[in-house]
Amino acid sequence: MKKGTWHIIGVMSGTSLDGLDMAYVRLSYKESFTYKIIYAETVPYPKDWRQKLLSAFHSNSDEIQKLTVKYGKYIGEKVLAFNNKYAIKNLDFIASHGHTIFHKPSEGYTLQIGDGKSIAKITNTKVINNFRTQDVALGGQGAPLVPIGDRYLFANFDYCLNIGGFSNISYENNNERIAYDICPSNIVLNHYARKMNLEYDDKGSIAKTGKISSALLQALAKLSFYNSNNSMGYEQVTEQIIPLIDSYNIKISDVLRTYTEHIAQKISENLKAKKNVLITGGGAYNHFLIQRIKASSNSFITIPNQTLIEYKEALIFALLGLLKLQNEVNCLSSVTKAIKNHSSGVIHLP
Repeated sequence: MKKGTWHIIGVMSGTSLDGLDMAYVRLSYKESFTYKIIYAETVPYPKDWRQKLLSAFHSNSDEIQKLTVKYGKYIGEKVLAFNNKYAIKNLDFIASHGHTIFHKPSEGYTLQIGDGKSIAKITNTKVINNFRTQDVALGGQGAPLVPIGDRYLFANFDYCLNIGGFSNISYENNNERIAYDICPSNIVLNHYARKMNLEYDDKGSIAKTGKISSALLQALAKLSFYNSNNSMGYEQVTEQIIPLIDSYNIKISDVLRTYTEHIAQKISENLKAKKNVLITGGGAYNHFLIQRIKASSNSFITIPNQTLIEYKEALIFALLGLLKLQNEVNCLSSVTKAIKNHSSGVIHLP
């Protein structure tokens, strides 16, 4: 890796559909990497875009192809507005994750929409995107990709835990980075919060009032996909979790309480006691969930500042883009189970 300093915009859209995360960051490399998040914000999706992204899972190939171009233009317009708002003059490139529609690596495919050529054209800036497809082609899961950023930027923590649409974890073991998805999280909690006309259960306050359904909790723990090594996607939620929960016909507050306990239990199973844990992602704001994780795991939990909670993934996708431009490894076979480490992503010039 050559020494230098780069200014990048990382763009991320999570499965929980909170909005489009954008972070303007400075990354420097000498003996090691250092970073600074200079500006960051989330642009909430308007109702029509939220619905388009939700329903894309059920669309045909022609509709999805049209949507990926439209969504690329949408990203480009939002990044351009972000640039103008903060009067950004120094920008080397944009790294865009896109929005995941399909993710079935066991069947050889994954799809993150958001046309890179459209983003590059609208912003007049180099764009790197499509970080997962090559890994799947090399026999990997195409996920998680964030752990290489955990290794380079957050090595002072024993575990890096992200609680977003899905919870995932990353740590070093015998000089290898190990990482995997733990369980669906906010994607399920938010689904049931929306049934109460809420975007989410603020601080876990509704879950806190509910009662645990022991039968449902036990059934959730026995779901078959927890016994596989595959990364998790929206498919498991729609095909297994939601139907299972709905079959119990219990109050939403009890669903939220039970599923919160399920998340805490699954996370705690993956943490050794008395280790330092960095928690980021929207779940870091769920005070009740964090309380249950602390009680179940006996770990030393660190909740960082709001900017890092919300934009750690955007920051790390900026790093992934930089590594791609330098032809350095940004996908670890120890994490994704691909046949080799590799440098993934597609570069688009304006």
